[in-house]
Amino acid sequence: MKQPLVRALWASAALAAAVMLAGCNADDITPTGRAQAPLSEKVVSLIAEKNMDKDSPILVRLFKEESELEVWKKNRDGDYALLKTYPICRWSGDLGPKKKEGDRQAPEGFYTITPGQMNPRSSYYLAFNTGFPNAYDRAHGYSGSELMVHGDCSSRGCYAMTDEQIQEIYALARDSFFGGQKAFQLEAFPFRLTALNMAKHRNNPNFAFWKMLKEGYDHFEATKQEPKVAVCEKRYVFDPAAPDGAARAPVFSPSGKCPVYQLDTTIADTVLDYRRTEQLKMAEYIAQGVATAAPHVGDGGMNPVFAEKLNAQPGYDSKGHLVEVASAPGALPRAGGIPATTVVLPQTQPETQLAAQPAVLTSVPVPEPAPQPKTGTAPQQPTTIAGLIGSWFGGSQAQAAAATTPVALRGTSSHLTAKPKRNVTRSSAGRPAAGKPHATTSPKAVASAPQPVEASATPRASGPIPSLPPEMRTAFSAAPPNRETALSGAQPVVPTGSFSARWFGTQ
Repeated sequence: MKQPLVRALWASAALAAAVMLAGCNADDITPTGRAQAPLSEKVVSLIAEKNMDKDSPILVRLFKEESELEVWKKNRDGDYALLKTYPICRWSGDLGPKKKEGDRQAPEGFYTITPGQMNPRSSYYLAFNTGFPNAYDRAHGYSGSELMVHGDCSSRGCYAMTDEQIQEIYALARDSFFGGQKAFQLEAFPFRLTALNMAKHRNNPNFAFWKMLKEGYDHFEATKQEPKVAVCEKRYVFDPAAPDGAARAPVFSPSGKCPVYQLDTTIADTVLDYRRTEQLKMAEYIAQGVATAAPHVGDGGMNPVFAEKLNAQPGYDSKGHLVEVASAPGALPRAGGIPATTVVLPQTQPETQLAAQPAVLTSVPVPEPAPQPKTGTAPQQPTTIAGLIGSWFGGSQAQAAAATTPVALRGTSSHLTAKPKRNVTRSSAGRPAAGKPHATTSPKAVASAPQPVEASATPRASGPIPSLPPEMRTAFSAAPPNRETALSGAQPVVPTGSFSARWFGTQ
């Protein structure tokens, strides 16, 4: 019994020492249960299969167009190898660098992540700060703050993962810090910077910037080592070294003139050969007239594995281009003040086919307003969501069609239309009386009560727009609660951290 305890104490001491060497406090990285969650057995087995150590250094690469995040880990041979690729749940903005606060752009470039940038108390489950703006960004006067890689699948300038994904990525970074890595590199790209992709995007205004990023991309591809990054004359410099015979290492100033330096001689031949090959490939693709990539449309993107779970429908962007738009289901965001976003998906039908199809509006009965009751009798209200919305907007055909999709409200039954009440007479004991309705029912009272009206396909105005019912301000649930196992109004059980949980407000 004592030996396991001693081993555990030694392990704790070793972790604490490793964190101190890394220049951080263990409590700042793992103060909560979610930040302390261990890696799954499956990931630990994958690390072992790839000849890696659980606490070896990591490197992270992000690709906007592919909506993917890669975690690379150093193996026992000393090279970085791809451990796992994660689909990105949401990124915002366009292809290209972030330049100013509020432009909703996710950053691109080379960033350094230290233990102090890890955020275990994030409102988005877990997070780490990208470090934007870095030296290159500041040299160009770019502004912005709190640009994160986080959970919750909601982005306004960040790279958003699911809670399950960020917990695993966070644990990989945490263990690398505990293993002695003082910082890991984050490389954010618009797409995989292959020769073919560069040729396809040759007409993009950001091509010169991406060509510079490709130098660092090629260094890593050629050597499988983390490229050393410096900035001078407002541009990136990769793997610089002091020239032969120099007494000291060159000093770089982001906005100043570049010092005399040379490419690290230990990797120069490998890197230059790779770069030369890539340049020749790109020139050949351009000479062959490879088609240029279509401009990115919409705000950000989402990996197809997530986009397929959203209902898409044809729509138009701000320039009148036909696109397929998928709106997130009506779940309340975890933090307030986040603007609603739409996801633009690849077009599934040719524009000519969609344009040729006639627009069809589903005809759904919408109740007309009841006749004005006599004094002392409350007016009858519409009994369906569609009827309520139709009465607000005064009967526009398009607005009536917008109200035709049935929506389940949180904590309510899926039967949206109110059922008519049975006219049952109760006995003096409170039990339903058998036979006909009570004989004392006044014919006059029956005549004064509002009578049901047959639904009409064309709603009509019914006075001033009423205030929004309180229940419609809540998020929609995925399905009505199970009446046998849940209390009335209880929420359906959705696994925390899953993609579905993001949309159903259960984080």
